[in-house]
Amino acid sequence: MTRLLPALLVLFLAVAASLVAGARALPLVEYARAFAAYDLANPAHITLMQIRIPRLLGGLVAGAALGIAGTVMQTITRNPLADPGILGINAGAAFTLLLGGLLLGQPDAATVTLLALPGAALASALVFMLGGGMRGDAGPVRLTLAGAALNAMLLSLVSAIVLLRQESLDVFRFWVAGSLAEAGARPILFMALLAAGGGLVALAAAPRIEALLLGEALSRGLGTRPGWVQAAALVAVTLTTSAAVGVAGPIAFLGLIVPPIARRFAGSSLRMQLLVSALLGAALLLMADALGRVVIPPSEVRAGIMTALIGAPVFIWLARRVRSGAFG
Repeated sequence: MTRLLPALLVLFLAVAASLVAGARALPLVEYARAFAAYDLANPAHITLMQIRIPRLLGGLVAGAALGIAGTVMQTITRNPLADPGILGINAGAAFTLLLGGLLLGQPDAATVTLLALPGAALASALVFMLGGGMRGDAGPVRLTLAGAALNAMLLSLVSAIVLLRQESLDVFRFWVAGSLAEAGARPILFMALLAAGGGLVALAAAPRIEALLLGEALSRGLGTRPGWVQAAALVAVTLTTSAAVGVAGPIAFLGLIVPPIARRFAGSSLRMQLLVSALLGAALLLMADALGRVVIPPSEVRAGIMTALIGAPVFIWLARRVRSGAFG
């Protein structure tokens, strides 16, 4: 339990930053008043309860989900470069979103969320199968190449949809960067349940996933069935990634950055890594969102852009360590 304390402290600071940060400074006394006696005529209460609190809840759900997804994906594939954004899963969500918009017209926020789910699920399954995951031999290079190819293909299809229907550009402009700005319009409770379901599947499968790391022959000798374990991992990644994309859109690199940090906090236990990843993922996304709100006031830099600015150098660093065989 003590391994969780640093991550809990970081999350507490991130929650505080998320509530305080913004173009408009709110007196601390207004926070207590808003919770005790919400006043629809008070602009400070409206800002807090209808804008900042939904963004906070959305960041908690999406960040925790991406942290779990990245940890499961990196562990099951033994690939430190695995990430839902890098491997084309976010592009799959954007594709079905825009395709649905082309067929249905301008969708509302709830429909946007539902349209994103099948694309994220299908893309994660395709990448895993193309990378050899269902055969138990998903190497770092093979999986990354499969994800890059699928990502390129899906983004080309997305561009074609935007060209066919110009009004879909407005939806795509929001979706391509990833943001918590519209979290209040999303079905956050449903997405939270989806993420929790994926997290529970990951926790239940964690001992079997750890057995796979010993090698296929030894894991089979311990009673592990690699195909079923990989399928459970795929379900966990699909549910958590779909929940995150449904709330915040494609948040790049978060699932890449969090797992290596979680391993240092949590040690070798995968279950502890998953718990720490959930806490750190939520904290990092909330911090990115808070920083994006104050870096160039009164404008806002979207959370997906902030995580990409942090994650791109980390990706390059990890890629160099993998090439030299120094990743551990």
